[in-house]
Amino acid sequence: MPGQPHTRTNREATLRFEVSKVLDAIEGRLTTDPALARAVIDLSEIVRYADLDGGRPASLLRLGLVIDALGRHVAEENVPVYAIVPRGLLSDADLTSNERMVVRRWADDGVVEVVPQLDDRVLEVAELLGLPVLTRTRAEQFRDRRPWVEDPGRLLAAVPGAGGPVLVARVGRGEIPAVAEPSPMGRKLLSRVWGCPDTNCGAYGQGGDPDSPFADMRKTTSPVSQPPPSLRAGVPTCPRHGTRLRDAGPRPAVEVLSVRIDGVVRKRFVVSTETPVVVGRAPEGGVMLGQWLTDDARKWISRGHVRFALRSGELSAQDVSTNGTGIRPNGSLEDDDRITLGRDEMRALGPNDMVELYAQVHVGRAKLWNNGGVTQPHSVMGEAPTMAMRKFNP
Repeated sequence: MPGQPHTRTNREATLRFEVSKVLDAIEGRLTTDPALARAVIDLSEIVRYADLDGGRPASLLRLGLVIDALGRHVAEENVPVYAIVPRGLLSDADLTSNERMVVRRWADDGVVEVVPQLDDRVLEVAELLGLPVLTRTRAEQFRDRRPWVEDPGRLLAAVPGAGGPVLVARVGRGEIPAVAEPSPMGRKLLSRVWGCPDTNCGAYGQGGDPDSPFADMRKTTSPVSQPPPSLRAGVPTCPRHGTRLRDAGPRPAVEVLSVRIDGVVRKRFVVSTETPVVVGRAPEGGVMLGQWLTDDARKWISRGHVRFALRSGELSAQDVSTNGTGIRPNGSLEDDDRITLGRDEMRALGPNDMVELYAQVHVGRAKLWNNGGVTQPHSVMGEAPTMAMRKFNP
């Protein structure tokens, strides 16, 4: 029929655009920052869960399905995962050319960790950071060296469910993963900044030659958010290059905070001794809350409302707003206990103190809320076209 090829071309272009939007949304949930990750995955395993969608042998979109399952499992919005990528996946012919390009970009940007061989790097990261692993393997071969794999809730398998994939505990009854607590060795490694002999190393390098015409395009990981080194014979080693890492000094201290609005944890963020963070309706370079606020809350909360800083191990909140900031000591919701900060006033925060920007708009340490409080978190797959999982093949 006349015009049919043109119609098909438009449909394919639209499909590619929609898939690209989904992959961009997925990218926003990837991190190698030890303070933010909520689970560890082997990307080469996840992409082959064909029973989740009945589609191609390998699909990068399945990562979005598994991330959504984790969000539902912990009842929290915007849950990030730590993805480890064996180098062979970068050239895996079962992925589309566009998917391979996307994974390479993720690797170059440092939002995933690339290793020559997987070995037990996934379990090593999970042990060092105290995180669960999203996997279908029982990991029996590692039980002697990593006995924690038998702990309830540490291994969670993504399996098909009525409303989308669900996570089922390999041991236990589906315990919700706790906020990450690094192991003693993990704490030791994360207390230092590490340098890789390969100066172009995205995780532990210094960005390479500063005079290179591409120097401003090269991305490197901040010392605050460096991933944990690999241990080989007890020696801190670069997981990507296999080279011994240099101890470059103490690592800046961090505190992980959560934004909780109307009982729902919307976002986690990190405050370090090097980088204060401003939270508000729409602060420049800070944590933006506007997309989650009611009209009344949006009118009350300033663009930049409260500034969090960490000095000498003490977390403080400073009001930088027009209407003032409240402190809820020990999380008390009694109005008689509420403390109001005036313009530019600063206060040190106790371990269980909450900062209140408006009624039911709170910020506190992430450990205050083990349950995110949302029954149906926002899906990274919301933009996915129905046909994309099964038939898209550029």
